[in-house]
Amino acid sequence: MKIEEIKILRGPNYWSVRRAKLIQMKLFLEDMEQRPTNTIEGFRQRLEEMFPTMASHRCSVGVPGGFFQRVEEGTWMGHVIEHVALELQTVAGMDTGFGRTRGTGKEGEYYVVFSYMEEDAGVYAAKAAVRITQALADNVPYNLEEDIMQLREIREDTRLGPSTGCIVEEAAKRNIPFIRLNKQSLVQLGYGIYQKRIRATIASTTSNIAVDIAGDKEETKNLLGAAEIPVPRGVIVRTEEGLKEAIDKLGYPLVLKPVDGNHGKGATTNIINWEMAVKALAAAQVYGRSIICERFITGFDFRVLVINNKFICAALRTPAAVTGDGEHNIQWLVDETNKDPRRGFGHEKVLTSIKLDNFSEIMLDEKGYTLETIPPKGELVLLKPTANLSTGGTSTDVTDEVHPDNVFMCERISKIIGLDICGIDIMAPDLRLPVSQNGGAILEVNAAPGFRMHIDPAVGIGRNVAEPVIDMLFPKGSEGRIPIIAITGTNGKTTTTRLVAHIAKSAGYKVGYTTSDGVYIQNQMLMKGDCTGPLSSLFVLKDPTVDFAVLECARGGILKNGLAFQNCDIAIITNVSTDHIGLGGIDSIEQMAKVKAVVAETVFPHGYTILNADDDLVYAMKNNLKCNIGLFSMDENNPRIKAHCNKGGLAAVHENGYVTILKGNWKIRVEKVVDIPITYGGKATHNIMNTLPAILATYLYRNIKVADIKDALETFIPSPTQTPGRLNLFKFKNFDFLVDFAHNQAGLLLLSDFIGKMEGSPKVGIISGTGDRRDEDIRDIGRISAGCFDEIIIRQDKNLRGRTAEEIVNLLVEGINQTKTKHIPITIIFNEKEAITFAYENAKPGSLITIMCDVVVEALDMIRKLKEDEDSG
Repeated sequence: MKIEEIKILRGPNYWSVRRAKLIQMKLFLEDMEQRPTNTIEGFRQRLEEMFPTMASHRCSVGVPGGFFQRVEEGTWMGHVIEHVALELQTVAGMDTGFGRTRGTGKEGEYYVVFSYMEEDAGVYAAKAAVRITQALADNVPYNLEEDIMQLREIREDTRLGPSTGCIVEEAAKRNIPFIRLNKQSLVQLGYGIYQKRIRATIASTTSNIAVDIAGDKEETKNLLGAAEIPVPRGVIVRTEEGLKEAIDKLGYPLVLKPVDGNHGKGATTNIINWEMAVKALAAAQVYGRSIICERFITGFDFRVLVINNKFICAALRTPAAVTGDGEHNIQWLVDETNKDPRRGFGHEKVLTSIKLDNFSEIMLDEKGYTLETIPPKGELVLLKPTANLSTGGTSTDVTDEVHPDNVFMCERISKIIGLDICGIDIMAPDLRLPVSQNGGAILEVNAAPGFRMHIDPAVGIGRNVAEPVIDMLFPKGSEGRIPIIAITGTNGKTTTTRLVAHIAKSAGYKVGYTTSDGVYIQNQMLMKGDCTGPLSSLFVLKDPTVDFAVLECARGGILKNGLAFQNCDIAIITNVSTDHIGLGGIDSIEQMAKVKAVVAETVFPHGYTILNADDDLVYAMKNNLKCNIGLFSMDENNPRIKAHCNKGGLAAVHENGYVTILKGNWKIRVEKVVDIPITYGGKATHNIMNTLPAILATYLYRNIKVADIKDALETFIPSPTQTPGRLNLFKFKNFDFLVDFAHNQAGLLLLSDFIGKMEGSPKVGIISGTGDRRDEDIRDIGRISAGCFDEIIIRQDKNLRGRTAEEIVNLLVEGINQTKTKHIPITIIFNEKEAITFAYENAKPGSLITIMCDVVVEALDMIRKLKEDEDSG
């Protein structure tokens, strides 16, 4: 078996709109195509022995054990690999369960699709599942534990930590979108101008000065002491001599910790002699030269969490420890403790397994113990110096026991330091009495406090500490969203996108939009090239200056990675035709319609999908949508439009020379077609078509008035500036030069209709074929061109996409020669610039030269230069 391709889908996609995180693996079974599972002796038994938990897989049978039943009856290896990949992740602590396996149309080749939680783990699971299934089929040994451990390590390296993760989950519950900005814990919540950022539990609202103060333990202690907050007495030491002086001043027991430490790193507590102190100094100076030496406060370790200057919860923290039973040694007790089902690797469960290390050995050594020591029954043997959950510690929720004076003190501390998300470490006998009265003290104030101890305490009530964070960042009623209009279809996407963006900008919005030419933020091109995929959409949604997004979403990006957004407010589907059939596993126009429908299916229930009522496949999409529907048509008498509007629906139509919005049975005439520049006085029928969904989509926003739409239509000029590569007409002294991006049959037919209405003769076409299209598609380009032009120049794209130039030319010529009504002179010039130069130098007076350009910017720049040279000459 051979993996031919692995794609990581990160958003709504062809396989599932709801399940955004999918791995799509193209798998060639080779000789295994002839060996379904029921023909391989012992296969089910070996599979069941390796993965007994697969008994829960229902598969298409619909009952537990259904998958094993399918294996017994006989199924293909792609299907088995799908289930193995899912189970591998689940066993490694990433419970996920959606999968599909479908043939690609080529014998022995399959798409194996399955969900993932962490994409690196999903890719690893895909490859491991193939290895495992092959081993099971061949009946050879396989070390499954290596894969499970590798997956766990990948999970811990790549997943959001429990603190960040719970904030993101809370945001998602409130319909607040999020974007992970790096592979660590930097996350954007919300889009555009409404975005906020978090890194772990530091928010974009958190004061940088406050974080610096909290990171300097001596500075923190000085500020709190000056405000009459109880803090331990201490001094800064840097050498053993300084340490000795501190001990003489403070006496034992002591605590040593780095000034800039966090999470207990380098800290040693309950130091009772000089030897311990020297070792503790060395351990602390691993993290920094300056060390705090302070009196060790006896009592229990508490953490209080304050968010937005309000007390939220408190926890008692206990370091990793075991309790002696008088019969077993410490190593046995640790192993037994780690068998607790609540303990796991890293952060996968409520508690972390205890891992013995140098700190553990030091602590045992101080007691005169080793791992072989059998502690007395009931003795608590501490194995870590600090109570961090990540090293095996436990927490007990004590929120309801905190004295009101302590609540007041902690809220006051958060304001003194200036932290809006604040963790306060208190050492005290308990928190039921004021700390100022029971001999306790504030040990530290922490920026980026861990939430895990509060979310999942070992004992007591879990607290939703992410809720007040989201309340602070996004007050009630705010979802952090900007309007998103997403546009897809075979033709007209870019012009429609640009027009929608122009209307929104004219109405006062700060618009970011993506097109096949580039990404624009407030009309400034910031990325160049085909920018119709998810990365370009994310670029807009991450921009903090944008308050309105218009996103062109092409087939390629949807198939390769999915959409960048889970939901949009309005979707426009312009049309569906045969372009790109045969690419990316899409072999029919019906499948292509399904790809385009992904965009429509992301629309919020309260939003609108605007569909082309003149296109059967597009119109049929309404049957699977759960949002409002708007329609557009070039014919106001289209029965679909009439039926829709009779029910009170919204539509946009071309009627009596106007582009008009129909609101039920009412007409709102927006503008005369002849006064809309991109229609060239009504000759460019396809731009009338593109105008209709644009006016309907923008009309749906209360802040955009009909007058705004009318003004924008009148100022949207078909030019290299506003519509590059879309009907850009250059008037030379003796002839005209038209530049257009038409690159498929449907687009060329619309362009031909426009050219047929234009003056100018002879009509010369500079055409090309796209190498990754089907033979019949390339022939069609030649055939349509022959019906439109009197002379043809054949050029080649820079990227031939898998064919030779000669192949493409021959197919185009075959298509041209299918037209028997007239003789058409053909000139072949492969280089686009040379073809433009040839057409310019040989232009006949009164002619109209049309180029279907490849690299729009280069073609426009060259023709502009020719025009400038002519004007200056």
